[in-house]
Amino acid sequence: MTQATRVLLDESQLPTVQQIRVEVRRGANKGETCDLDDEPIRIGTSSGCQVVLDDPTVSGVHVELSRTARGILIRDLGSTNGTYVEGRRIQGVYADDATTVRVGNTELKVTPLKKESPVELAADDRFGELVGASLVMRAVYARMKRVAATDATVLITGETGTGKELAAQAIRDKSHRSDGPFVVVDCGAMPANLIESELFGHERGSFTGAERTRQGAFERAHGGTIFLDEIGEMPLALQPALLGILERRESRRVGGQQPISVDVRVITATNRNLAEEVARGAFRADLYYRLAVVELRLPPLREHAEDIPMLVDHFLTQFAAEKPPISPATLEQLKSHAWPGNVRELRNVIERAALLAEPPKWQATGPTATNGSALGVAVDANQPFKDQKNAIINAFELAYVQQLVKATGGNIAAAARRARIDRMYLYKLLDRYNIELPGRIR
Repeated sequence: MTQATRVLLDESQLPTVQQIRVEVRRGANKGETCDLDDEPIRIGTSSGCQVVLDDPTVSGVHVELSRTARGILIRDLGSTNGTYVEGRRIQGVYADDATTVRVGNTELKVTPLKKESPVELAADDRFGELVGASLVMRAVYARMKRVAATDATVLITGETGTGKELAAQAIRDKSHRSDGPFVVVDCGAMPANLIESELFGHERGSFTGAERTRQGAFERAHGGTIFLDEIGEMPLALQPALLGILERRESRRVGGQQPISVDVRVITATNRNLAEEVARGAFRADLYYRLAVVELRLPPLREHAEDIPMLVDHFLTQFAAEKPPISPATLEQLKSHAWPGNVRELRNVIERAALLAEPPKWQATGPTATNGSALGVAVDANQPFKDQKNAIINAFELAYVQQLVKATGGNIAAAARRARIDRMYLYKLLDRYNIELPGRIR
């Protein structure tokens, strides 16, 4: 395996992140002000929010602020009493200047500041099996390195194919628990009635088919790390039991009477926005905040396309006895592709090219794929069903929105009406696939 290299920058090259000021202008917390550089910033009454309000008319996780190329996105998270800007109830709005926001009986002023905070960067161009020298990836590596040195519970978020399991493995490998077990449970890949037994184990005879006692995943991970993938798929009925393990560090088998002490580090991952799931009642708020002690977001490949040549070289090293030459023109084509399946999709393309000893081939899903007839996903029964399904959905969304934008000339209101979807959901799709709008965007 190629050794990691150090990428040196002088201080003038270091990236920064714009701070956001949130002031309480009216309500129980009137006069409180905080300057934040978190991403995203969540506001509500729950203790896990960055801005916690003492207002019973405000939901636990009420509104979210995040930075985008269009400005600060102020987004309601399905609150009970709504979020208001300029007297109008909104689901989401972009702001590039000071904006007054009302949530419940509280009035806030949200201001993007000129002040910026430096972003910590790792010196190396990889962390574990994650590869990339871009600033966005090296910022992720720096956070991963810091969290690996602790026993903090970690929630890894990101689209399908961004490398969440590799990130979990790398954090474990860099931790003091590296010699202990690493137990992986995919909560989205098994029936709901089996998840409880898989996580907590069962006693013999506790249910039909339980012919012997079985240890659960938490017991098997004792002294090491448990990784719960697709945690957003966990049934609501089982979430209290998981919360109990996190709070008491004790597991109880199905049909068992005695608690079993477990010493585990918990890492979870999801491609869902759990704050939204909390707001709509599909995920427990107390469990969410227990899981998101540290939240790490892995960026989609389109946000660090400059890493594609390095990733191609990395995958060719894995799959080819002798690296086949790839022309600069082909690399440029790879960099311009949208990659709805992210790094996993790129890996599959390079693996096929290496096995067939021919240049990479894929169906276009970028700006030239506007007829929607070829979604750019080759069905491969050797790959997991969930990954294939998500890749097809991502490719469909990309092709559909590209056609929609072209057909409406970039008029968001007209596009949303034609698609019969909410305008803010359309904005979310545009951001997800980095689709530029011609002309006016509103």
